[in-house]
Amino acid sequence: MAKTKIENIAWLIAWDKELGEHVFMNDVDMVFEGNSIIHIGNGYDGAADTTISGRGRMVMPGFVDIHSHPTSEPLRRSMTDETLSPGFHHSSLYEYLPVFASTPESAAASMQVAIAELLKSGVTTLVDLSMPFDGWLDILGESGMRVCAAPMYRDARWFTRDGHRLEYEWDTGQGRAAMDNAFQLVERARQHPSGRLSGMICPAQIDTCTAELLKESHAFAVERDLPFQIHVSQSVTEFHEMYRRHGRTPVQWMDDLGVLDDRAILGHAIFLDHHPWLHWTSRDDLPLLAERGATVAHCPTVFVRRGISLRSFGSYLKAGVNVGIGTDTYPHNFLTELRVASYTARTIAETVADHRASDILNAATINGARALRRDDIGRLEVGAKADFVIVDLDDPAMRPVYDPMRTLLYSADDRVIRDVWVDGVEVVKEGRVLTIDLEAATAALEKAQADVLKRIPELDWANRSIEAMAPRSLPIRR
Repeated sequence: MAKTKIENIAWLIAWDKELGEHVFMNDVDMVFEGNSIIHIGNGYDGAADTTISGRGRMVMPGFVDIHSHPTSEPLRRSMTDETLSPGFHHSSLYEYLPVFASTPESAAASMQVAIAELLKSGVTTLVDLSMPFDGWLDILGESGMRVCAAPMYRDARWFTRDGHRLEYEWDTGQGRAAMDNAFQLVERARQHPSGRLSGMICPAQIDTCTAELLKESHAFAVERDLPFQIHVSQSVTEFHEMYRRHGRTPVQWMDDLGVLDDRAILGHAIFLDHHPWLHWTSRDDLPLLAERGATVAHCPTVFVRRGISLRSFGSYLKAGVNVGIGTDTYPHNFLTELRVASYTARTIAETVADHRASDILNAATINGARALRRDDIGRLEVGAKADFVIVDLDDPAMRPVYDPMRTLLYSADDRVIRDVWVDGVEVVKEGRVLTIDLEAATAALEKAQADVLKRIPELDWANRSIEAMAPRSLPIRR
């Protein structure tokens, strides 16, 4: 196996096992052989097949994105930023997403655009929650990214006839067939020749799955030692619907079923019983998440667009909940997601003391790795995977250099990320993605969006056009 040395690294974010935290190191070497790190420290004197200068650079662990929908979200760019849905507390889930729906033709282009954006912003591990289609795993394998494939399935689809009442169309036979197919896809992912794919069990939403489907799904995850993820407490409508059905909050119902544990990842988990929009009479959900060891996949941007926020990022951490970060919407710029997470939390908490930059970094790295039940990613230490990011400290956006992690988080952006390596292979070089033809994928996505727009009136309950559902920010003068 080839041995690569990055020497004289100006700043390196290493994992200190004794302290149990990330630390800065200055003027050090990092060496990896094949896909594993074999040395971090001063003065590596051994031979190397390739030597790279680390002067004027920061080397940091690749980010772990634990919740994303790359096959659909890029298609909706500029369409769902300002959509209104007052009948559903402005959640876009029920009135808009079924109408602005991706097609098999658009899925491949959409995911290539999303993955390219994620790679350029430093993500090396991605959880892809998608409705599977032919060729899905192969595209993931060719992307060069480390991906946990999470094929979604459910017993029911939701719809509305009037913009304020939510209805469900149930087909448990179809749900079981989709679950069985997902189990097979997860096994195929784990055996993929790239060696970078793994799998996750992912019943889609808490309100679209029967108790039987959830319990069987979780049992399979336990049997194969896989993570388990589901969208939970993501809207006011869902919270009240689940309480109407079961007399329990969504989180408490999960616990009743025995599927809330340390392998469970809850997509969003915003509307817990302490959220002020609910005006609920208990405060039991957050302590229950911490007690069971569950993870929350926090995706702030998609909710902040609608005036919705976790209450708050720091409060969840202080309660003992493991919180990771996801990109539930466009843009798939992970650094933007981190900045939104931080600023929103401090605004909601009304104090900068809600969290520190190190908490954001942990959520983006080791917390995500913990959620995926891995200790070899999200950190730079001997024995870990060679998944890392190289940041240009000479870029004006990173200067002057006092605390390069805070500068990257609060001042710079993905433009200062020069190189990204996954599994010991360079996938981004000088800001250009090597594994995806981004221009071709973007052109295909533009065509796919144009085709989708034509279908919107026939899918919408009120037969509205795209111009009526998502008016442009400025009028077009004819």
